[in-house]
Amino acid sequence: MSVARPAYNLTELTVGQLSARSGVAVTALHFYESKGLIKSRRTSGNQRRYTRDTLRRISVIRVAQRMGIPLSTVREALAELPEGRTPNRADWARLSERWRADLDERIGQLLALRDGLEDCIGCGCLSVSNCPLTNPYDELGEEGPGPRRLLREPKGAATRGREAWTAPTQDPCGGVSASCQGGTTG
Repeated sequence: MSVARPAYNLTELTVGQLSARSGVAVTALHFYESKGLIKSRRTSGNQRRYTRDTLRRISVIRVAQRMGIPLSTVREALAELPEGRTPNRADWARLSERWRADLDERIGQLLALRDGLEDCIGCGCLSVSNCPLTNPYDELGEEGPGPRRLLREPKGAATRGREAWTAPTQDPCGGVSASCQGGTTG
């Protein structure tokens, strides 16, 4: 499906044009604006108008959300971009550098999760005594809500006051299932 593009020489876009061009619902654009992620000006008829560089900001917002970067962090980063002109390569490089360490940390967590639990989730071995997913008597509830072991950072990452979690290196299911022994299940 082709999206009607606003004329290239328009310096400002209506909320409808911005929505159509960015693929983001009008309500989401209003939400982004209410959170200080994008800005508009009002016409004499009280209609919103957005500068064309708002399209790039929305792209950054959408990609950041997909990577799990909180909107408050996105807002802080976007606040450092220049107003009144489209950000250049150096501006975007500064913004991406702010997120690099956090993204590297997230990648490490995802790799540890993948490598340590790919055979355990749903393997059916029921080896409760050795399974990294068990939580007898809800002992981990004292640490807070959610999957506490999975929320811990991988070994070597900054722990920020939390216990470091390391993925099981071998036989995480106690050797009961063939998948935990490096074999295949039939």
